[in-house]
Amino acid sequence: MANDLKIRPLTAADKAQWADMWRDYLAFYETTLPDAIYETTFERLLGDDPQDFSGFVAEQDGKLVGLTHFLFHRHGWKVENVCYLQDLFARPEARGTGVGRALIQAVYDEADRQGAPSVYWLTQEFNHTARLLYDRIGTLTPFIKYNRA
Repeated sequence: MANDLKIRPLTAADKAQWADMWRDYLAFYETTLPDAIYETTFERLLGDDPQDFSGFVAEQDGKLVGLTHFLFHRHGWKVENVCYLQDLFARPEARGTGVGRALIQAVYDEADRQGAPSVYWLTQEFNHTARLLYDRIGTLTPFIKYNRA
C-alpha cells in the first residue's frame, strides 16, 4: 500500500468524485439508479441521524481512490448494535494496493469505537477478486440471501 494513502470520513467537498466512484461500483453490479437516489444517499452519508449511513473514502495524491458505506443497526441476537458494510469500492488503478483492506479496517475500527461486536457484508458470488481479500480478513458464512418476490 502506498504510504500516502489516507482513510478519512466522507465530506461535502467529495461529492463529484464520490458520485463517479459510486456509479462505477453500481455498474460492476449491473445497476443504475436515478439521480434522486444519488442526492438522497449522499445527504444521508453526511447526515447525523443514527439510522443513516456513514462513509469513508480513501485518498491518495489528492484523488479519491476508494469508498465504503456502512451503518449500525440493532440485532435481535445481540444487545449491542452491529455494523453492516454495504458498499466497498476501489478504483481499478488502486486495486491490489491495500485500499480495500484499509477501508474495511477503518470500518472495523469504527465498529470497535462504537462498541459493535460484529461487522458483516455481502458480495456476489462472481466477485472473485474481492473475495480473495474477504477470505483473508473475514469469515465466509453459510447464509443465503433472499429478497421479497
